[in-house]
Amino acid sequence: MTTTTPDAATEFETVIGLEVHCQLRTQSKMFCRCPADYASAEPNTFVCPLCLGMPGTLPVINRTAVEWTIRTALALNMTIPELSKFDRKNYPYPDLMKGYQISQYDMPLSEGGWMDVETEDLGLRRIGITRVHLEEDTARLLHRENEAGERYSLVDVNRSGVPLMEIVSEPDMRSPDEARVYLVQLRQILRYLGVSTADMEKGSFRCDANVSLRPVGADEYGAKVEIKNMNSFRGVHSALEHEVVRQAAVLRAGGVIDQETRGWDEDRQITLSQRSKEEAHDYRYFPEPDLPPLSITREAVERIRGELPELPDQRVARFQSEYGLGEFEANLLTEEPARADYFDAAVAALDDPSNAREAANWITGDLFAQINKDLAHPELDAQPITPTHIADLVGLIVGGDISRSQARTVFEAMYETGDTPATVVKAKGLTQISGEDALSPIIQQVIADNDSAVDDYRSGKEAALKYLVGQVMRHSRGQANPQQASELLVAALGSD
Repeated sequence: MTTTTPDAATEFETVIGLEVHCQLRTQSKMFCRCPADYASAEPNTFVCPLCLGMPGTLPVINRTAVEWTIRTALALNMTIPELSKFDRKNYPYPDLMKGYQISQYDMPLSEGGWMDVETEDLGLRRIGITRVHLEEDTARLLHRENEAGERYSLVDVNRSGVPLMEIVSEPDMRSPDEARVYLVQLRQILRYLGVSTADMEKGSFRCDANVSLRPVGADEYGAKVEIKNMNSFRGVHSALEHEVVRQAAVLRAGGVIDQETRGWDEDRQITLSQRSKEEAHDYRYFPEPDLPPLSITREAVERIRGELPELPDQRVARFQSEYGLGEFEANLLTEEPARADYFDAAVAALDDPSNAREAANWITGDLFAQINKDLAHPELDAQPITPTHIADLVGLIVGGDISRSQARTVFEAMYETGDTPATVVKAKGLTQISGEDALSPIIQQVIADNDSAVDDYRSGKEAALKYLVGQVMRHSRGQANPQQASELLVAALGSD
């Protein structure tokens, strides 16, 4: 829920557009062969004359980066033109080694897409996506301070030239909540496509937000403010909320909103003015003379479309229709590709796919709870309990070999040892006692030893039956099938 004041919500309409920069996880950089995975490298070691902007160097286009950008665009319902080109975007920042960035301007790799998002306040709405285009990342500035309190900056060029995909939305979002849902869904799609880690904290998924206000019912947009320096979904949401309140206060007081770039101060929870907002002409775009235009055939587009994986919304629908999962369970299992893959593998290992919901309950309940409290195995693919373990455990429960209480004991032992359910059951002697021949002697003994409870049950006190079932479980050391024990007790007590 947004924290804008009621007056701001009823007097002004919020208009938000997002620009997301996403690093592609290719092996090499956008225009050279230097490694793109610079995270653990010493500063300025993954560089070459091209990265450093040395005269006489010539860029070569990374084909994989182009195809992954088209792949993302298709997943976002974009149109892929037959011709695209790269441009020079000129601006004199110290993190730009050449004095310009190779980007795309008027002929991007895709245009005109959309994504549906749903929030509690606004319901299901379609957010337009203007373009998905490709460019190169800049170097990193590392800000330092010496013992004398003098500030200075160092430049690490390792990041310079890493393929950077920019996804630009239309100004269609109407609340910070809607913007956050859009970002979460976009990151989810990128991870399903396998094109990026989309990790905001590590800088591979970065967002700039454009926000403006206009009187409710007006058609013309207000002056937009760009917000930068947000490194989490919560930060984006908080920055937008603050900016909506700030702009509403300025307009209500008769002031004018300056078109500018503001930075988000996480510690103070405010935005601060940085500079006036640039327009496209300020960058003096012109076609990159060292790179040829890209001709994109329809055959290539359809090949890439055919290679698209099952996307999150498609997987949610399949889990609900094929396996009978509820909306909450299906969404929980599809938040990350690894979760959905784990569940699919567990279902594939089941003897009877109709027990998929039982497997889902163990994964979303006991397994996720164990992961949340056990820092030794934070990743799903590092779990000692495999999808086959889950399937085998479900088989033992459904087949009546172990009770649910025994199953939890088995689960805990599997998590500690990595042993199969069958191995744990055998080692702990947990085989469930079931069948009339095995249970009848225990039931007769319980009836003989509990005259008071038997009389209570026969006088209509249903709670007495639960007590008697508990006694059967105690006598059997928890190994009796509780459902069969209850049925046999009812039959025995009714026949006396």
